Amino acid sequence: MLTFRFEDGTIRIDGLDESDVGSDSLPGVAWDDRGLVARAPAHRYADLRRALREADVRFEDRVLPETSLSLSHAYDLRPYQEEAIDAWRAGDDRGVVELPTGAGKTVLAVDVIARLGVPTLVVVPTIDLLDQWKRELETEFDVPVGQFGGGEQTQEAITVSTYDSAYLRAEDVGGDFGLVVFDEVHHLGGEGYRDVARLVAAPARLGLTATFERPDGAHEIIEDLVGPKVYEAGVDDLAGEHLADYEVRRVEVELGPEEREAYEAAQGTFVDYLKRSNLSLKSGSDYRKLVMRSGNDPKAREALLAKQRARRIMMNADAKVETLGRLLDRHREDRVIVFTAHTDLVYRLSERYLLPAITSETGASERREILDRFRDGTYSRVVTANVLDEGVDVPDANVAVVLAGSGSEREFTQRLGRILRPKDDGGRALLYEVVSEETAEERVADRRR
Repeated sequence: MLTFRFEDGTIRIDGLDESDVGSDSLPGVAWDDRGLVARAPAHRYADLRRALREADVRFEDRVLPETSLSLSHAYDLRPYQEEAIDAWRAGDDRGVVELPTGAGKTVLAVDVIARLGVPTLVVVPTIDLLDQWKRELETEFDVPVGQFGGGEQTQEAITVSTYDSAYLRAEDVGGDFGLVVFDEVHHLGGEGYRDVARLVAAPARLGLTATFERPDGAHEIIEDLVGPKVYEAGVDDLAGEHLADYEVRRVEVELGPEEREAYEAAQGTFVDYLKRSNLSLKSGSDYRKLVMRSGNDPKAREALLAKQRARRIMMNADAKVETLGRLLDRHREDRVIVFTAHTDLVYRLSERYLLPAITSETGASERREILDRFRDGTYSRVVTANVLDEGVDVPDANVAVVLAGSGSEREFTQRLGRILRPKDDGGRALLYEVVSEETAEERVADRRR
């Protein structure tokens, strides 16, 4: 009889000869010449088990611990959360759920963990999220919660890990969990992080994200490792009943005379090089060619640097700073988050308007203090460069001002999601996009929408 065991990120299969490997009833199984044993990648464990049962082949399964957890929580699920869980369970406990920021993806996962009652690994991209998940799980389940990351390596039946730490630990602990939850699952498309899913045997896999599809197509790899997208609800599906109604307003500003002259010169250098080299901005591969050429072609490097100068001019225009002042004055009674693309503009705005600032340079304790004061109302506005886009539990706000950003739909969705939690007074959320007119930023803004 065959025997399955977890071993170093693989499923070791004793009882097979080399001649048996290659059968359709043994998906993913290969012969290990060094160990003289048959193995399958850990993530194929569920497929292998299913195939053998369908072929009526008997086997002894020693992969996962025989641990049953008795868990409950105090949440009342919303109808769409119930629908998402039903769809995930109908997909054989595998798949990705896509919901907007603020729609309760953590609540959904907590319910899944309680329903299955098996040892669970939750994988998150940042230390902030690790802390948030750990607090949430300890509060709801009243059990010890392990932690991989942030200077701690403790394992419990329920453990939260960063992607980085999970990558380092997966070969050792990949046979200890029956369920793995990937928060912000789009990160799993990164080349190294994919091994986290490959080296973990957990047959039940739940991916959570606000924006599943990746421009590089790596979401297709995630589908193989975690499962397909089984449920999706967008901002417009939930706004009004489960999320705040919202409005997006574009405010166009003019570059000053000196800014316009500098912008046109820099943009002209960039565009002229593209024309001479028969390259197109519409092609991602062409842009990569330009970056590669810049390593040994002075003209290409000059063009790339010119593009960066033009981008900084249009994104950090003086008129944007003045416009923000008027918006802050208009919304002096509201809770406002200001988003920029560059750290130096954050500090400029912080000094000009006395705004608490959060950047990648802000220490964890200072960031927590600022967000706590924003939460309790001591601060009513905050300015940031990208840091609050993802992976941080941001207190409720009802106004966002995007002074600058990329053309990423994911970034825009996450920024919008920061103001969409339902308001006690039923009020609308409002997002301003401040765009430098007659510049490439207009195309950037159109692309993210």
